[in-house]
Amino acid sequence: MSISPRGLGLPPAALEAKARRLRRHVIRMVAPLGEGYAGQGLGCADILAALYFHEMAYRPDELDWTERDQFILSPAHYGVGLFAALAESGCMPMELMEEYGRDGSPMEIIASERLPGVEATCGSLGMGLSVALGKALALRRRRLPSRVYVVIGDGELQEGQTWEAAMAVASFKLANVCAFIDVNNMQVDGRTDSVIDMGDIAAKWRAFGWNTLSIDGNSIPQILGALHEARQETTRPTAIVATTVPGHGVSFLAGTYSHFLKLPPEAAERALAELGA
Repeated sequence: MSISPRGLGLPPAALEAKARRLRRHVIRMVAPLGEGYAGQGLGCADILAALYFHEMAYRPDELDWTERDQFILSPAHYGVGLFAALAESGCMPMELMEEYGRDGSPMEIIASERLPGVEATCGSLGMGLSVALGKALALRRRRLPSRVYVVIGDGELQEGQTWEAAMAVASFKLANVCAFIDVNNMQVDGRTDSVIDMGDIAAKWRAFGWNTLSIDGNSIPQILGALHEARQETTRPTAIVATTVPGHGVSFLAGTYSHFLKLPPEAAERALAELGA
């Protein structure tokens, strides 16, 4: 079995540079609106950089390529991060980012399939893993080598549908599914652990039959190590419990637990300067 990623396979230093570029795109998209889901977009940039520039196989000029790996963004309000990755990877024109959040634009704040490159519309939290389950089953039945990657927010673990899907994915032994659980301890009603204390998240996924790994989700080397291990697993799906910091990469935004972050012009300018723009 190959131990190499199907995608570009960029090394850690190059991926860290890509993650910084994704963060700059996030700030530039949110800045004209003055507020938005910048904290989540910044926090998950390392995971997206690793997936789009190291791990996943896809063709920017053929987005419906049959053997592509597929990425499902279950917390679709993280869309600004996904849009940054799609633009940076060439899956959509860079200039389209200027339309983020505009009326009538496919660049909706909540990512949807109106934009090519978005594999599923997941505005209702908790449904992303179910979508990944269906896609993974179809890929296996067609005997395709493709994998399905999904990001799940920790707040979504409070949704029963997530656990129904987790049980089914493990039961069907869908080793072509790899789920990142973004543990940023933030949801719309406040700190996640203040809404429902979910205890040992990794232990729960392990109990549901998943190959389970715990990492720092803002560490490119740890992300790559987990993805490598997930590729070696042939009988179980893999859950990567990734602890991330909202706003990571911008010193004065990191650790700001604001579901819908205020970003006035002076803050955006400071952030871009810090990110090297």
